[in-house]
Amino acid sequence: MGIMLDTVGKVIAKYLQKEVPGYEPFTPSDPERLRDLMEPGDVLLVEGNSRISGIIKYLTQSTWSHAALYVGPVAGATEPDGEPHVLVEAYIGEGVTTAPLSRYFSYHTRVCRPVGLSYEDRTTVCRYAINRVGFGYDTKNIIDLMRYLIPLPLPQRWRRRMISLGSGDPTKIICSALIAQAFGAVRYPILPKITQAASRQAKEEILHIRDSSLYMPRDFDISPYFEIVKPTIVRGFDYTALHWADTTKPSPEVTGEPDPFPEGIFEAPDATLVPSIEPLTNQTPAREAA
Repeated sequence: MGIMLDTVGKVIAKYLQKEVPGYEPFTPSDPERLRDLMEPGDVLLVEGNSRISGIIKYLTQSTWSHAALYVGPVAGATEPDGEPHVLVEAYIGEGVTTAPLSRYFSYHTRVCRPVGLSYEDRTTVCRYAINRVGFGYDTKNIIDLMRYLIPLPLPQRWRRRMISLGSGDPTKIICSALIAQAFGAVRYPILPKITQAASRQAKEEILHIRDSSLYMPRDFDISPYFEIVKPTIVRGFDYTALHWADTTKPSPEVTGEPDPFPEGIFEAPDATLVPSIEPLTNQTPAREAA
């Protein structure tokens, strides 16, 4: 029975991981700037393009579907070309693995940096994640997989619940709770403590997320304790150095309409046509003249 469930789970996981064709990020990453920018402890958010990425983006109403922790070069983990693995991440069907930064060069990404985190705590956060590399995803727990096959759309109040449906660690590994737990090891906050909420339903939802340690990529984006670091700005940005393609004004034959701004309309008028106006200081006030 266990072998059959494991086989079914692998089939579902493979289906959910499949990339959707035609993906083209609106703002792809700048590889060199991104590589120079990243620091240990940074959280890299990824737009993602798999079937499960689309589901997570819908359920969380966010651009981001995946999160990875930048830990620096991991000993003994490199690509065939020698590129070091510098990310620790969790994948459905795979569990906790390492990856090179180049894996996400073709995706829309965002860097979220913890503010004021000491060197010692950064090291602890990274070590926590590295020590969990190899934690697998139990594909026999097909409940954690089949919930993503339920047809959409869903009422907004149920969307987060769809992610939390399932049991135990496999659900947490799918989501960003691994990274949240790493920061929790040094008691670094992600979402603020909620004292008031607009409604009882919202308050219950927030408490549910906090109590179950269920975090999603967007939570690092909206967290008041993480700084958004943009590679094109932090390393120096000069708008005057940008190269803009020169364009010429289309001719009337192309537009089919007369030029709304004929030549000479903005030229200064002839000075002889402008009446002379005496300065107000030379005029006698009407009350004194009387």
